[in-house]
Amino acid sequence: MNPVTNIVIAGLGGQGVVKASDILADVVFRSGFDVKKAEVHGMSQRGGSVSSDVRFGTRVLSPMIPTGEADYLVVLEATQVEATRYLLRPGGVLLRADAVAEGTLPNAKALNVAMLGMLSVFLAIPEATWLAALHASLPEKLHAVNEQSFRIGRSIAKPIKGDTPCMETGTTPTVRCTP
Repeated sequence: MNPVTNIVIAGLGGQGVVKASDILADVVFRSGFDVKKAEVHGMSQRGGSVSSDVRFGTRVLSPMIPTGEADYLVVLEATQVEATRYLLRPGGVLLRADAVAEGTLPNAKALNVAMLGMLSVFLAIPEATWLAALHASLPEKLHAVNEQSFRIGRSIAKPIKGDTPCMETGTTPTVRCTP
């Protein structure tokens, strides 16, 4: 058996969906996995729907995630949750950007990296590998802001892994909220 992990990152043009999927693909490649990536751009370069599929495992044959088979759905824009929910497998995890309280990031443009921080809690890949991929993908002047955003995302997901309002399970989700 060849287990493959399927991750969809979705949002709007200009939010960094493609950059986030590039970083994720680099992270899993650095971890020794076979990785494939595909992206779909909406009608406009900026503001249209964008999604990117990242698949990794010991051997991945196709870059496209079949409908209903995403293990993780990372959504950067609230309007895209319902538009992409059908991609999530039963029992999959939906990570929503509204988990990151407005004003908590050092730069709002780093939301995509904060969402990767949230995702990182669910994947057995060392934090140092994530940071190395971030550094390789971004100019040095952006390292500190993005490291901080990544750690904020991790701090949101880490203590309550799976039990926060931003994380829903399944295609007809059961939302688990913390008090």
